[in-house]
Amino acid sequence: MRRRSTRATGTFLLCLLFILLFSIFSLHLSRNAISSSSLHLNLNLDNRHHLLHHSNKRALLNNFDNDGLLPHPIAHRVSSVNVSSLSFSVSVSDSVLLPEPLPPLPLDRDDNYHCLFRNNQRSPAKFFAVLPFTNRTTFRCVMPESVRRRRIFSQPNLVASSSYNESPDLSSSPAPELLRWNFFVYESFSTDDDVVLFAKGVNSRQGNDRSPNELRCVFSFGDGIRNTVKTTVTSSVQEVFRCPHPDPLELGLGQGPERITVSLEIIAGNLLVPSVAYYTRRPNKKPNSLHARPKYQICACTMVYNVAKFLREWVMYHSKVGIDNFLLYDNGSDDDLKKVINELRGEGYNISVLLWIWPKTQEAGFSHSVLYSKSQGMCKWIMYVDVDEFVFSPSWGNVGKGHEKFPSLKSMVPREKHVGQVSVNCLEFGPSSQKVHPLEGVTQGYTCRRKVEQRHKSMVLVDAVNPSLWNVIHHFMVNDKAGFVSIQLGLDKWVVNHYKYQAWDEFKNKFRRRVSAYVVDWRQNVNLNSKDRTPGLGHEAIEPEDWATKFCEVRDERLKSFTQKWFGSFSPNHTHA
Repeated sequence: MRRRSTRATGTFLLCLLFILLFSIFSLHLSRNAISSSSLHLNLNLDNRHHLLHHSNKRALLNNFDNDGLLPHPIAHRVSSVNVSSLSFSVSVSDSVLLPEPLPPLPLDRDDNYHCLFRNNQRSPAKFFAVLPFTNRTTFRCVMPESVRRRRIFSQPNLVASSSYNESPDLSSSPAPELLRWNFFVYESFSTDDDVVLFAKGVNSRQGNDRSPNELRCVFSFGDGIRNTVKTTVTSSVQEVFRCPHPDPLELGLGQGPERITVSLEIIAGNLLVPSVAYYTRRPNKKPNSLHARPKYQICACTMVYNVAKFLREWVMYHSKVGIDNFLLYDNGSDDDLKKVINELRGEGYNISVLLWIWPKTQEAGFSHSVLYSKSQGMCKWIMYVDVDEFVFSPSWGNVGKGHEKFPSLKSMVPREKHVGQVSVNCLEFGPSSQKVHPLEGVTQGYTCRRKVEQRHKSMVLVDAVNPSLWNVIHHFMVNDKAGFVSIQLGLDKWVVNHYKYQAWDEFKNKFRRRVSAYVVDWRQNVNLNSKDRTPGLGHEAIEPEDWATKFCEVRDERLKSFTQKWFGSFSPNHTHA
């Protein structure tokens, strides 16, 4: 038994190969260039707690073409970023090892940079993307086999390939251990009134949240002996923590350092949670901003990973039936997502994208979407549905093409002012005898489903969300103190068709790397009763003999018929549908 456990652990560790390298660069940048800045790294695995150490070494960054997926209000900050000139070695301070492997990303040129590990082993460092808000470029590299065999993982250095034979011997030099991906502060957001931190491992997922009195927000700056300013924590729920802005005079803003790390302190243990998050100043309030109308009545928000094949059909359909804007949290896609989004934008669809690389943080990402929408005056209502989910009303079958008002999700918006959230149940569709992805789209190809209703998806009034930002995936807690309530609609009024169990290859790719929080890897023999798992499949990545006909209890072609009636030949391969 012990040998089997060790073998399983080793197999799991083999998945923990990828390193994200972060560099912070100046917020004072032009549209086409980036000024010099210090470079930082990020990794994660071990259960030991530790503090971060920051480097003063500098790097010159310019000219890496950003992926163009950032929302327009902040796109100018990161319009072009590239690492073209580095000293032969750059010390790094923050590294996070992600819990699962990702396919390698090619650079536009040969491998110009490497990760240099403490045993002097190297691995090519691949440029990944630029994070929003803090303007951090990210890299990743594979951990060499010899490094994975070590008991303690230390942070590597980033070195230029041109200095391959000039790099120092690091084997005898000390280095901080890598951060654990499931115990660190990974993001922050500054609102008009407070600072919101996103952190893993501080609260348990079972709802046993720490009291705000057990925590403090810590704002750190300077070199050597760190200068800190602490503020109270006012809310502690799931991975979301709120605290007041620090006094700018104490931080010396405008006189002292511009780069300020923000983290959480667990008071009882005198423990500072490792952090890769940086504080941004309180935003300037625009005149009458509190009374301005949101730009869009209904937005659709989801977290995505490699959904380029499915996005066009989802966007086209929901745009036609009332969604005004699509807010996508990109969990690190490396397919043709950028190309598809650019094509859809060129055809007039409103799509905003935020890079959200953090694994297993879907609930936190949705909490972030409420903050982001408010800060941009973007959405009055947000509907939380995935790219394999389509919302419709059975009553739409009575709408004739060109004869009556076109069907619209806006009829879901309640007239009662005290209703802050509307929930709709889901129907889960099976492979429907499909062997490969249907070229005509999921609404046309998958027509057989399970009989039982599944957990619901919701549309929430942004101003009605509880200040704690608590949510179970696709469902928020509303602010009952302000008089808001949630209502649930029956399947006779509204339905979400969830095309969950698709052709085997599509299903396998989807469940290999879920963005949800409860199953890290569906192939592991853990958390077998989670609703994220497939009934009867277990944890073996082997196609069942009857997969193509599984979950086929009810033949349901309503949405297939509706889309054909409304749009004619409705296919993701046609841009004019």
